Amino acid sequence: MKLTFLGATHEVTGSCFLLEACGKQILIDCGMEQGKDVFENQEIPIPSAAIDAVLLTHAHMDHSGNLPKLYAEGFRGEIHATGATTALCDLMLQDSAHIQMFEAEWKNRKRKRTGEAPFVPVYTMDDALAVIKYFVSHTYNEKFTLFNGIEIRFIDVGHLLGSSSIEIWITEEGTTKKIVFSGDIGNLNQPLIKDPQYITEADYVVMESTYGDRSHGPTPDYIKELSRIIQSTFDRGGNVIIPSFAVGRTQILLYFLRKIKQEHMVTGHGEFKVYVDSPLAVEATEIFNENIAGYFDKESMDLIKQGINPISFPGLKTAVTAEQSKAINFDDDCKVIISASGMCDAGRIRHHLKHNLWREDSTILFVGYQSVGTLGRIILDGAPMVKLFGEEIQVNAEIVKLEGMSGHADREGLIRWITSFHKKPEKVFVVHGDEHVIDLYTTSLNEDYGFDAIAPFNGAIYDLKLNELVDEGKLVEIQGKKEPKKTVSSAFERLVSAGKRLMVVIQHNEGGTNKDLAKFMGQINSLCDKWDR
Repeated sequence: MKLTFLGATHEVTGSCFLLEACGKQILIDCGMEQGKDVFENQEIPIPSAAIDAVLLTHAHMDHSGNLPKLYAEGFRGEIHATGATTALCDLMLQDSAHIQMFEAEWKNRKRKRTGEAPFVPVYTMDDALAVIKYFVSHTYNEKFTLFNGIEIRFIDVGHLLGSSSIEIWITEEGTTKKIVFSGDIGNLNQPLIKDPQYITEADYVVMESTYGDRSHGPTPDYIKELSRIIQSTFDRGGNVIIPSFAVGRTQILLYFLRKIKQEHMVTGHGEFKVYVDSPLAVEATEIFNENIAGYFDKESMDLIKQGINPISFPGLKTAVTAEQSKAINFDDDCKVIISASGMCDAGRIRHHLKHNLWREDSTILFVGYQSVGTLGRIILDGAPMVKLFGEEIQVNAEIVKLEGMSGHADREGLIRWITSFHKKPEKVFVVHGDEHVIDLYTTSLNEDYGFDAIAPFNGAIYDLKLNELVDEGKLVEIQGKKEPKKTVSSAFERLVSAGKRLMVVIQHNEGGTNKDLAKFMGQINSLCDKWDR
């Protein structure tokens, strides 16, 4: 009964934890690193083929983005998540694969000219399409048996459509322990989705700490502030450009904009246009519309009962094709453009920034977290000039952040969540936060609230039965520019993964009949004879 911390330790992204219990190896989340990579990542210490199952808190890439890579390396177990998370992952993992393959093609055109070895994407579209077949969907509050001795329940945590905390009960050698993974804890009073549901009992808790050092303050009047920004920008003759996460944040913005239009809070500009320029955001919005029951909050359900779509309105236009996207910048009318990616590091938003950053009449409105090192953070921090598509662009536009708009709970929300436990857990593991935030929040839990809390390092191993740290791991800061791993033939990498999977299959057949094992051995030897060169 051991827990190994593999990702999001002293960093915000790349959530991944390995739980060893009842003879099974289970991953909780399998996230991708995003933004600036500060610390060396811990590799999964066992072959991917040896992982028996994955439990997924939600669909964001920093929690789910490496699942196709896991499949490419030989994983063939079930991936358990809520139904909405499954639907969103089907969309988002394909989008991630598309981006990686596009970037690989772009890089390889340069590498071919310089004679460098080809760049190989982390995974392909085939991997993304294949891994989704292993998803098993669950409803909130449904308790089910994962393996003998291991029971699971997903609890609504109010961060994203389908997001959850995960309760795990483990019974091993007569001892039962309950461990809770918080996932990303949601902010209160978000449109569309429900507030976080609180859990009252656990022996161990793994909790996020993204905003563990700050308060969002009183809930702003987002609709009033957004309408003010639109009004002032349109009155100048400019556009409002909103870099937005395609899944979650875009749909909340559409909810706000519907109310602004319904109540005529922007005047003098008619039925102004709102463009959603992101194929991912358009498809994600459809998934929101299809996953209402059990996920939407009461206010949204009341609108639906009245025949009102909470995230649609007159003047809403979508751009799916590249031609539709390009045409937006030839539209001279004042408009709102919502486009991905939310941190401006990729996607169509970069084209809209190129066309609007230099304009004094336009506004760039940030509505989400901007990681250190991303283009969004650079602009928000006041850079006078940025480089886009090889061209230096002067930043003349008004740069605004819609304060307090976050899908993450602030410090007060995190404290509210952890103090809902009726009895203090034996240990609280603090993860998913910048290094200084994690340290501050962990200290506060210990000194101000009387918890036994630690902030584990990469590779730390904790024995849940004995309640002791087996290996404290280490935090290795990347010095200078991180050198990319040597690229080799993608086909050869997959062959190596297949070999590792074969070893796992061999181990699974221990105890089989002599006849079956002899047949299996003969097949392996025949294969080796054919390919041994």
